[in-house]
Amino acid sequence: MTIDRVGTNSQSQLLLTQIQQAELALTKTQTQVTSGMVSTDYAGIGNKTAMLEATRSAANRTTAYQSATTLALNQSNLQDSQMSSLSDLANQLRQAITTAVGDNDASTLMTTAQSIFDQASQILNSKDGNGNYLYGGDKNGQPPLTATSLNDLISMSSASNAFQNGTVANSVMVGDGQSVQVGMLASNIGTGLMQTLKDLADFNAGSNGNFSTGLTDTQSSFLSGEIQTATTAATQINDAAAANGNINSQLTDASANQKTMSTLFGGFVSNIEEVDMPTAITQLNQNQVALQAALQVTSQLSQVSLLNYLPAPAA
Repeated sequence: MTIDRVGTNSQSQLLLTQIQQAELALTKTQTQVTSGMVSTDYAGIGNKTAMLEATRSAANRTTAYQSATTLALNQSNLQDSQMSSLSDLANQLRQAITTAVGDNDASTLMTTAQSIFDQASQILNSKDGNGNYLYGGDKNGQPPLTATSLNDLISMSSASNAFQNGTVANSVMVGDGQSVQVGMLASNIGTGLMQTLKDLADFNAGSNGNFSTGLTDTQSSFLSGEIQTATTAATQINDAAAANGNINSQLTDASANQKTMSTLFGGFVSNIEEVDMPTAITQLNQNQVALQAALQVTSQLSQVSLLNYLPAPAA
């Protein structure tokens, strides 16, 4: 009987292929467990790449909107504080005029008026963190209120001439195609207050002025009329404060929506590119066993020989 040669080349190639596949699978799961990512390149993500990039882009836009909205909320909160201060100043002026008429004594009225002007002008010409005038609108590089004293108001035909702010208030984008007007214009806020102060300064500098103890009939009549003017100025400021409150509410709602969308987009990205760690660890263990088994079988087959099956030679 003739025993032919047993070919093992094809079998060896098959075993080597299985070893390579097991090594690749093991390397992949090791990388996933180490990095926490499904893949370190787009090839490993496959047909989900377009969805991943679209979600990332939307998430980045949301992050930008969040930053802008946070700054706008800070500005709105500052404006709220300043509107409250301006309202107090307008009420102080109204009260000072009312008291002067009631006590028939306006000797300290102009001193109070100058103090109110100084405080109000400081607020109207305040700047933001970037050095821009907060109430300048689209002309935020120059002081919106040009008058520096009551005497400056006297030389003007109207208090409105004291304002050189822009005509467009600043807005902020809070979402795709959604904007909120955040800025306020100095002229819309303070014209009434400045007009009341100008009226007092003009009258005091005129022939019937020089307020002192014991008001003349003309002075008393004038100041009585200015009480309503000062009340109207306070109402103008309060209306601006209410509008700013509505803006703050819109920004707060937008911020909450942005946080929700950011969480949503983050979940989408995580589901696509982040690996499920328990599953990955289980797969890693399975791939380690598979590679070990392939190596062991290959090692055992390499030891196989026909000599192992031949009878021992006779003595």
